[in-house]
Amino acid sequence: MPLGMRDTPLAHNKDGGPSLPSQPFPTHCEGGSSAGGFRAGCPHGVAASEAVWGSKSGGARRDAEERAWCFLRALATMGSSKGEEEQGVILISDDEAESTLGTSVLLVDPSEKTAVEEEKTEEVVDEECDLMVTFCKQANVMPHARYDCTIHPFERMECDTCSPLGKNADFCSQCYCYICDKLASECQNWTTSSLCHCNAHNKSKFWKEQRDFALAGVLVMFKLELTEIDADLRHGGNLLINFIQELSVEYNKYLIGEKIPPIQHECFCLPKLPPGQCSICRSRNPEVVYKYSGVFALVTRFLNQAERENPKATAVMLLGAAKELALHKDPALSWQNHGHIDSLKLAVPYLLQRITTKLQRMLVLCDFPKNLYEKFIHFFQSISLPCHCFGFSNSLNVVPWDHVLLTTVLKGQNTTGQRTQKGRKIYLWEALPVIQARVEKLVDKMNYKEVVRYLRAVKCNDTKGLRDLRDKIPFYLCKTGDFLDAAHSLLFPVNSLACCTACRLTPFQFEVYLKMFRTGSVPTGKDIQEPAPWITTGSPLKDAVLIKQALKLLYSNLSLYRNPKCWSSLIMILGSSRLLEKNGHLHPLSLKEPPLDFQEGVLAASSSLLQELKAKVNVSLPPAIFSPQLQHEACLILAVQAVQQMLFCDLPYLTSFLEIALAFGNNFWALRLLLDHLSYQEHVLHGTVNLILRDLSRQKVTMLKLWQNLGPQYVGEFLCLFLTCRHKKMQSIGLFALNIVTENLHMCPWAKNLCRFFHNVGLRYLPLGTAAHREVSKFISIFEKL
Repeated sequence: MPLGMRDTPLAHNKDGGPSLPSQPFPTHCEGGSSAGGFRAGCPHGVAASEAVWGSKSGGARRDAEERAWCFLRALATMGSSKGEEEQGVILISDDEAESTLGTSVLLVDPSEKTAVEEEKTEEVVDEECDLMVTFCKQANVMPHARYDCTIHPFERMECDTCSPLGKNADFCSQCYCYICDKLASECQNWTTSSLCHCNAHNKSKFWKEQRDFALAGVLVMFKLELTEIDADLRHGGNLLINFIQELSVEYNKYLIGEKIPPIQHECFCLPKLPPGQCSICRSRNPEVVYKYSGVFALVTRFLNQAERENPKATAVMLLGAAKELALHKDPALSWQNHGHIDSLKLAVPYLLQRITTKLQRMLVLCDFPKNLYEKFIHFFQSISLPCHCFGFSNSLNVVPWDHVLLTTVLKGQNTTGQRTQKGRKIYLWEALPVIQARVEKLVDKMNYKEVVRYLRAVKCNDTKGLRDLRDKIPFYLCKTGDFLDAAHSLLFPVNSLACCTACRLTPFQFEVYLKMFRTGSVPTGKDIQEPAPWITTGSPLKDAVLIKQALKLLYSNLSLYRNPKCWSSLIMILGSSRLLEKNGHLHPLSLKEPPLDFQEGVLAASSSLLQELKAKVNVSLPPAIFSPQLQHEACLILAVQAVQQMLFCDLPYLTSFLEIALAFGNNFWALRLLLDHLSYQEHVLHGTVNLILRDLSRQKVTMLKLWQNLGPQYVGEFLCLFLTCRHKKMQSIGLFALNIVTENLHMCPWAKNLCRFFHNVGLRYLPLGTAAHREVSKFISIFEKL
């Protein structure tokens, strides 16, 4: 319908032209403020004239206005007597502004102005009241709604669609159909029985709904205003209409069913016997089998398409699909167990679960306008769900971001997620997809403190899913730079009835957390396992706090405690500096061996300390031993004692020991301290040596590459450590490693430097024992011959 349409009915005179309104004409005072406007025009194409006049006197205004009306009538009569096209003067009073579709009059300037018109504009109507016509011009017939036509009379009824009323079927060349928004001559349903668009007008609720549906299409069921419908919503509505048409065809096929002889059909009973073998099914003699798979496949394709569209279009498509699915009925008189795709009562809940989950996420992640947000929710609530889908009734009751309880939780003003309203407790209780979406959005905005507050306060029916999200709280705390709170949150659950996050840590996560606590840096990714550059966010933990928290984590998780990877990570991080490269690599430290009396003092105090840590007691490390001067060395010795206790108790569960030995790096004095204490128990010593020998035999190539990177100095000290052990069983490790080098000299260009190292330390002249002395001499003689 042309822009500027006004729904204003116009009366007609005897000549077929417009008659003048009977209401007093509003005036415009030249010397004061406007006392009312004068509007002329035509909604869909009515001829109009406009006049403006002024008055300085208010006492005789009514008489002056009547004389003005007489003058304008004379103008209308004069204009028609000159043989011009039929024109009229149309005056529309202000009380007609109640129409909902805007003005129905558009003013058009005439292409030519005559001298007569110029004279008309200067004629004095009433000298006594100083009333004169200051402006007057003729207008052309413009497009208009049929009910506004000034040529053909129009009769109004609420919803008469049987046949044209009166002369409603007649129309001029500029009459438009109110429903189709086309010229009346182009409307295909102008006089069609049961439709009769010629009777449509804007004062009828029925016809307004018909017009809204014609303009908005299927979107009318969302009760959207025309101003709210944009290209995305209209596109989604068009796709939804096509889907509804296709779905109707497929659903009708489902209702028809498929006739199958009793011997050939599948068993519908719980055992699901082969065809023809179930006596119960044969006795029932089902004639028709209804399979929902065709409808399921069509809806699935439509949902896949919807998820690729823009958010508004996606929401319209999903909500429309949900409404159509809720209308589907199972025609079978008894339950037919076809599976979750072929059985309607299983397939529809599955599809609705997918729809509601997507919509829940969209309501959180997408910034829908508030009115549209509420209309989407109200539309879903208006769907009449069948009994097998009652569980979805409140699935879209998603609180907006500006909800009072939610905002107070995010700001830290409410830590419990509950508030009392009118004597009733209200909890922040949300579905898991909603919680996941909120966390995702907050993480994208890097509002990590708000994420932690929300996860600690929110409640959910899916306890496992919520627990998995809460397990990331320590990582988000590290993102904020609060590493101490992160370390504590690993050990203390949000809910006192649940187990702590440490119980579910993986070895990789354990290593990353220790690295973050040690360096005060975090990976920039959204997940702890995501490879990303590292940045500094806060102050690292002190060494004493770090070793306590690390051991508590190991004691809280048996799988970590028995995993050599975790112990090697602990030892490696304790033997590294606080500096961290962007790629996450640590810089190893070469700690000087502390005095023997210091080592003995730490070992003496470590036994009781470890027992208290196992009992989850808040332990304070003795400041005399863990002094700032030798704090690194003391922590490393405490870790050595913890490894020794682990070997004594859980050696049969250990799968490797070589990586623990390699984790000491250049701190061979700490490794020697561990190996010396293992010799106190023969079975522990033999078990440890066997693990190392097995690892060396399985990883020969890996060890050669590692030694290539570490250099001959490290390899020489590593071999000397084992070859000089007083226990012959431990020497066998050094001999086996030396044989690996001897057998692969072509891969060891650094072997000559290794031989020089043996010369410098006088290894050949040490009392190594017969076997060790022979192998070392053999190795050195090889290079002497070269």
